[in-house]
Amino acid sequence: MILSGQEIKKLMGTDLVIEPYEERLVNPNSYNLRLHHQLLVYDNNVLDMKSENKATMLEIPEEGLLLEKDKLYLGRTLEYTESHKHVPMLEGRSSIGRLGLFVHVTAGFGDVGFCGFWTLEMFCVQPIRIYAGVEICQIFYHSIEGDYDLYKSGKYQKNKGVQPSLLFKDFEKKK
Repeated sequence: MILSGQEIKKLMGTDLVIEPYEERLVNPNSYNLRLHHQLLVYDNNVLDMKSENKATMLEIPEEGLLLEKDKLYLGRTLEYTESHKHVPMLEGRSSIGRLGLFVHVTAGFGDVGFCGFWTLEMFCVQPIRIYAGVEICQIFYHSIEGDYDLYKSGKYQKNKGVQPSLLFKDFEKKK
């Protein structure tokens, strides 16, 4: 089951953490998260899954930043979240999608126990100007049944900034 907005409010600060939290961002069954002012773009056009891919940090100025089509931008949420007893999921807002900006290309499924900022995999079908602080996506929570283990991965847990792919670390484990 998906938690209602009222249940999200009730669990805030205990089973769920969103910082900063603003009640006006609660929806009937989700919470709107905002875009941070920093983005990452990969330096090379060809990426390698087995290697650390270098990236450059961009700042979104007050007048906005024009995103190029067919280019991947990694952003992050302004809000830090924690979930101790529910499965968090992230989706782009329909108003953003209707402008041709795909906010979370993949990996919208979180793990119970995840603590950190959400990295957004952003891609647009035509140039679009974006702004820091815009309500870019929404988080919602599923209840979980049965025994479970909390997410403890060292790759992305308790992240601080925009996270590039750390898939190359999986290949290092296999050696």
